[in-house]
Amino acid sequence: MTTTTSHTPEHTPEPEGPPSSESRSEGPAEGGGGPRAVRLIQNEVTTEIPVHLLFRDDPDPVSVPLAPAVVGRRRGTGEQPRIRRPAAGRPPRPVPEADPDLVERPARVLPGLAGVLAGTCGVAGCAVTSWWAGFLSTAVLDALHLPQVAGAGFGPAQWAAYAGAGTLGLFGFGGLARGRTGGAWVLGLFGRYRGTVRRTGLMWVNPLVLRRRVDVRLRHWRSEPMSVVDANGVALRVVVLVVWRVKDTARATLGVDDHQTYLRECVEAALSRVLSQQPAELPPAVVKDLTLRNTDAVGEALTRMVAADTAPVGLEVFSAQPTRIEYAPEIAAVMQRRRIAALDAQHRDSVLGSVVDSVEDTVTRLTMRGLVELDDYERKALVKDLTVAFCTGRGEVSS
Repeated sequence: MTTTTSHTPEHTPEPEGPPSSESRSEGPAEGGGGPRAVRLIQNEVTTEIPVHLLFRDDPDPVSVPLAPAVVGRRRGTGEQPRIRRPAAGRPPRPVPEADPDLVERPARVLPGLAGVLAGTCGVAGCAVTSWWAGFLSTAVLDALHLPQVAGAGFGPAQWAAYAGAGTLGLFGFGGLARGRTGGAWVLGLFGRYRGTVRRTGLMWVNPLVLRRRVDVRLRHWRSEPMSVVDANGVALRVVVLVVWRVKDTARATLGVDDHQTYLRECVEAALSRVLSQQPAELPPAVVKDLTLRNTDAVGEALTRMVAADTAPVGLEVFSAQPTRIEYAPEIAAVMQRRRIAALDAQHRDSVLGSVVDSVEDTVTRLTMRGLVELDDYERKALVKDLTVAFCTGRGEVSS
């Protein structure tokens, strides 16, 4: 595309048609009294700026609407570049959320001695009431060295004394509990969480509350062989060892139906996501860190995913390591034959390379030392015989 220039007087529209020879001259127009010509490029686009914007007394800046600037265009075409909008990022995977108010807190309990004293007082009150009502036999009175009194029978006073003493005895002995090391009690009253008891030894707990025993020791779980697929769609069987414990007893007991079943399902889901991102095997030339043989990287990714999924329900996962990764039985034989064939091909390549190096070294030494003088035909024959001899010797040694 050629660019031509023309001289056009100011405020005079450019005439249509091809430019004349006079318009292509670069000097001023004939007759000095004529208007001064202005050089324009035919394919140039200009924009007029109002004069009142160039000469203003107002020092304040004036906002002028500007058209969007063109960053670049393809040469030879009038195509405008496409505006690339930022791609919308993938929304993050939703994380399970537990009730924020459901957090472990200590429950109110009393020492076990208080329950024993209350129960003893209740039993003693029942015995005194029976003596007062005259229901104790002579043998019991003689054994306890109590005087014989006339039986007053069961009246309202006796019934009230029996009820109070019996209630005190039931509450005293019924609330006794034994706390064990590595265990905790989750208490609930009428469907409401009342706290967690992590104390050990004999203690007294309100007998009206519902107790749920939770194991808070460090635990491990070895899974059964789980079926997954790798990045190439090859079926695998994986066994995982998970080390975990209950950190928040309230959420582990009340925030989920069964925290052990929930942990197992989270491990299975995370295992399918991690192992489907990498292949089980790659050619020997490829770095082994990119396969599932890198158990350290696989274990770290698996632990991170399982810990993130189980943290909202009060579980703390320390380690989730695959202990065994093997092919599924239906394809194990095929993959074994494929692996043997690859090893055999690799062995043949190494043997052939060593044989070629040995033959070349032998022929070079014989020639350089002047022991033999060979033409092309004899050299080829010697190379052939040495190759056969070396390959036969290698085969006998390897067998």
